[in-house]
Amino acid sequence: MAIEIKVPVIGESVTEVTLVAWHKEDGEFVEEGDIICDIESDKATIELPAEESGTLKITVEEGTDLPIGAVIATLEPGEGDAAPKKEEASKAPEAPATAAVADSGKTIQHASPAAGKILAEKGMDASQVTGSGKDGRVTKGDALSASAPTQAPASTPAREAAPVREAVVLSGGGISREVKREGMTRLRKTIAKRLTEAKNSTAMLTTFNEVDMKPLMDMRKKYQDQFVKKHGIKLGFMSLFTKACTIAMNNHPLVNAQIDGEDLLIPEYVDMGIAVSSAKGLVVPVVRNSESMTLAQIESEIARLAGKARDGKITVDEMNGGTFTITNGGVFGSMLSTPILNIPQSAILGMHNIVERPWVVDGKIEVRPIMYLALSYDHRVIDGKDSVGFLKTVKELLEDPQRMILDL
Repeated sequence: MAIEIKVPVIGESVTEVTLVAWHKEDGEFVEEGDIICDIESDKATIELPAEESGTLKITVEEGTDLPIGAVIATLEPGEGDAAPKKEEASKAPEAPATAAVADSGKTIQHASPAAGKILAEKGMDASQVTGSGKDGRVTKGDALSASAPTQAPASTPAREAAPVREAVVLSGGGISREVKREGMTRLRKTIAKRLTEAKNSTAMLTTFNEVDMKPLMDMRKKYQDQFVKKHGIKLGFMSLFTKACTIAMNNHPLVNAQIDGEDLLIPEYVDMGIAVSSAKGLVVPVVRNSESMTLAQIESEIARLAGKARDGKITVDEMNGGTFTITNGGVFGSMLSTPILNIPQSAILGMHNIVERPWVVDGKIEVRPIMYLALSYDHRVIDGKDSVGFLKTVKELLEDPQRMILDL
């Protein structure tokens, strides 16, 4: 009996997903645990494995939006015709058939759903491609490598391809102005929606300060080799900024608070969101209970979560429930910015690039590595006294990092 493959439950708030890509072809035999497709929610992309070994029958095309629980394929358990035979494993592979012959004597070519979509975008159909799949089926790889046909004569109507680019050629000089049109990913749509909601539903302000990074950089340089030798990971700025923020929240707990109806929720822990840039957009994995972690533990957890985010394997649970966020635009060269709140959080700290600037030390001008800091906050929750006081405390801790180590 065929097994239905359904869109799994990803998280409480996720009601719809997009089927991004099939890794297996229609009619292909798959082993238990094989990854058969990628599914993208508004927070993460997950890989869907086969529950059993069997022959896959695809019923939904790539790019389709689906509700949770929707059937996307079926799996016929056991070893069907598509399963590799043991006695064939030792034989040299034969050249695949290129087509199936119908009773009329004409050659009929078949394409998988994914391959058919790609060919349609190229203005082609399966009869124009030599298939390398079972019984001459045109696979996704065949479609990707296929060359579009030459322009048809004027008397022959050409097959219309899906519009991907809009081009305008200006008269005089032959200059081309081409515009590429791309659909927004589900993640990008969600980011846009949440950022707009944050701007429209909060009383957001930003306060700034500047930090002399020399003491912090000197400390890292002095102890880096010992830190790596003991903990197996480098001491970075992010763990030190995380530690400074968690300490500053002891005196300014509202920076870590959230509005819930007519109440304020003020957690006694800090679930620190760390903004990470991935190929699909900005994601914010969360370091749980960062206030009770050592610098080495924070660094290790950030490295683990950032790696999963960049590989597209971060889970929804690993991004839910942050109470405060740090974002570092400095890695891209940003000098100063006003970061937008990651609702329902009430504050976000923006780090920026480090630039050598003139700095007054004991009445003398010296060249020091300076970073601008920005704290955006919801004025409905946090008053100026707390926002400015919090950022000032963070600055003081970073300029005298021994205080963090000694818990002073």
